[in-house]
Amino acid sequence: MSDSLVIIPTYNEKENIAKMVETVFGLSHDFHLLIVDDGSPDGTGNIIKELQRENPDRLHLLERAGKLGLGTAYLDGFRWGLKRSENYRYFFEMDADFSHNPKDLIRLREACHTGGGDVSVGSRYTSGGGVENWPVDRRLLSYGASLYVRLITWMPVKDPTAGFMCYTRPVLEAIDFDAIRFIGYAFQIEMKHTAWKLGYKIVEVPIIFTDRILGASKMHGSIVKEAVKGVLSLRFGGK
Repeated sequence: MSDSLVIIPTYNEKENIAKMVETVFGLSHDFHLLIVDDGSPDGTGNIIKELQRENPDRLHLLERAGKLGLGTAYLDGFRWGLKRSENYRYFFEMDADFSHNPKDLIRLREACHTGGGDVSVGSRYTSGGGVENWPVDRRLLSYGASLYVRLITWMPVKDPTAGFMCYTRPVLEAIDFDAIRFIGYAFQIEMKHTAWKLGYKIVEVPIIFTDRILGASKMHGSIVKEAVKGVLSLRFGGK
C-alpha cells in the first residue's frame, strides 16, 4: 500500500489527464492518484473511469457537481485520503496541466520523509527555482504577490502562493478544515499560514514552473481579489 496520495483537481483537462496519470505511475515511488473532477463537460471524468480499469487500486476519482473551487477540491481530497487509508502519510497538491513537473513529487516527498519538513513547497522563488513561458507582466504579478504576502503575514516562505505541495498526515489532522475560508488561490496562502502558525516546519524545494501548453487557464479577476483581501484578513483577522 502506498504512503503517498497525489490530489489533482480537474475541470476540462482531457488534453492532459491521461498523460499525467501515465507519468505519475511511471515514477520510481509508488504514488496513488486521486482526481477531483468538478463535472468537466469535456469528459475528463470519463477518461479517468476508463483508466481505472487498468489501475483500480492506484487511481481514484472523486466527482463533484460543478465548479466548487480549488480550495474545496483539495479539502475534499484531503478528507477522502485521511479517511480512506491510515497508510497515507504524504498528501500532495498538483496541477493537471504539467505546469508542475511530476518528477518533482519525488523531491517534495523526500523533503518531508528524510529532510525534516512537515510541509514541503515546490518553490519558484527560492534559489534554483524559476518559471518558463510566462510574459513579463505575469512574472512581475506573481513575484509581487509573493512579496506582498511575506510583508503582510511575516510568513518565512518565499513562494507562499505556490500550489505544488506536500503535507504530512499530522499537519492535515491538526488543521480544522471547516475553518479554512478561501476557495481560490488564497487557499494556498491560508493553508501554509495555518500550518506555520501551528508550529509546523515548512521547507521549500526549488522547481521550474512551466506555463500550460494545452487547455485553458482557470485564473480570473475574482481569484486575485480574494487573494489580496484574504492576506489582510490572515494578518489582522486573528488567524
